[in-house]
Amino acid sequence: MSTTEDRSDTSGMPGARRVDMNLEVLVIPVSDADRAKEFYGRLGWRLDADRPGDGFRLIQFTPPGSDCSVQFGANLTSAAPGSAQGTMLVVSDIQAAHDDLVSRGVEVSGPFHCATGTICRVRDGDGPFKRVSGPAPDRTSYGSFVTVSDPDGNSWVFQEVTTRLPGRMDAGQTAYASAADLASAMRRASAAHGEHEKRIGAADPNWPDWYAAYMVAERAGTELPQ
Repeated sequence: MSTTEDRSDTSGMPGARRVDMNLEVLVIPVSDADRAKEFYGRLGWRLDADRPGDGFRLIQFTPPGSDCSVQFGANLTSAAPGSAQGTMLVVSDIQAAHDDLVSRGVEVSGPFHCATGTICRVRDGDGPFKRVSGPAPDRTSYGSFVTVSDPDGNSWVFQEVTTRLPGRMDAGQTAYASAADLASAMRRASAAHGEHEKRIGAADPNWPDWYAAYMVAERAGTELPQ
């Protein structure tokens, strides 16, 4: 449910009322609802609904850890089947995501990164569109991908994000999408804390506070503790 708050909006106008807008559902065009249902179920996504109606059918799935669901079926959209291209899903470990999909019998690209920038996630080609096999060498956040297409050709891009760019997250939001994401964040905090203890030359008895500050800052894309 949307809420309103008396606070400045992104334009900086004092006293402006901001209405929260939560992206809830994406509709994807398919030609065979049962075939698509089998595919998205095989991905391991949660089936929320399969409701027939008068001349239509609505099927809803939700990816693990996602606040946004997808819907498809019959007579839900006039878009051509297969025309949804490059819809992005964020994961914390691109290799783990790839291996999970393979274990489910899903045809998936190998992990890749772009020769330049990140635009190659859209298509493979020359110049900035050139894909290079394997995750980004330094595992830079936003830099590694795998792709999957459903039976109609609707394409999905899995992108590895471990640290958000500044301003991409609410600084007060500390929730993680899954236990795996939380564990990954704790491992990164542990490695950073080890470097912190080397700098101070002693064991840090307040490591829980340091971990918490590091994980919140990393999630929000703000300055990390040293």
